[in-house]
Amino acid sequence: MDTRKLAVFVDLAETRNYSWSAERLFLAQSTISKDIMALEKAWQVKLFIRAHRQVRLTRVGELLLPKVKAVLQREAELNQAITDQSWLGERPLVIQGLPSLPQYQAFHIMSRFAKRYPNVKLKFSEAGVDKLAHALDQKNVDIVFTRIFTTTFPNYDVLTNEQDQFVVLVPKQNPLARQPAISLEMLQSQSILLLRNTISKTNPLFKPFQAMKLHPHMTYDGQRVELLLEMLNQGTGVSVVMARSFDLAGFDNIRVVPLIPKVTSQLAFMKRRDNPSALVELFWQFATAETATLMSK
Repeated sequence: MDTRKLAVFVDLAETRNYSWSAERLFLAQSTISKDIMALEKAWQVKLFIRAHRQVRLTRVGELLLPKVKAVLQREAELNQAITDQSWLGERPLVIQGLPSLPQYQAFHIMSRFAKRYPNVKLKFSEAGVDKLAHALDQKNVDIVFTRIFTTTFPNYDVLTNEQDQFVVLVPKQNPLARQPAISLEMLQSQSILLLRNTISKTNPLFKPFQAMKLHPHMTYDGQRVELLLEMLNQGTGVSVVMARSFDLAGFDNIRVVPLIPKVTSQLAFMKRRDNPSALVELFWQFATAETATLMSK
């Protein structure tokens, strides 16, 4: 069966105008007419009543319309399934992201993608913000999930999921814990503990830290924020982190205090615009739809 003719039937049933359907389907008006007549001849029924330049479905046409729509829907699903299977033979989808990924919506998007496409091989690794900034340029990573402070990326597609902001973590016995907000000036006499990538050169806090000669008392080169949380929980120093990058469950001696002035970042998936992989495009379309759904709630 020629499903193109079926599509013409469905469209004409909607527009009730041969000219409009011809424009919408990029076909000649004569082709629309021939397709409808071909269906009527093949099925030995009358689908439309044409009178006084008006077009409307016959009773038979109304009965057949939902069945034709169902056929077209099944064809679309079949074509999608065939296309999906052709992508599964590619190399693994390589994603690199922040160690704090589980704290963000992107983690749930990736989890749902894995469930939706169980035959897709996912390869995930962690890296700091600085390394993620160059991972796509090396072309051995398909997609990164990272923290950005600007929206200008001429060579990349960017899909922003949510926003975060810097806060100060303070042991409850520290006098700063009683402050409604903490400025950088108030940290000058404090023992500062940081993850290495917290104040990188791409970070808005980098220059203020330099100008005020704020130097971390301890810089942790690993990826486990829990190590810093444990030290803070025992009353050692203070730390500057993103508000959603940690979980304080089990660390009852730490208070979260806003940093002023407010410094925010965007959390986003990124990919190269010149990446031709259909598998990458599959993930990107899925993540875009999921992000839109999450943001509408």
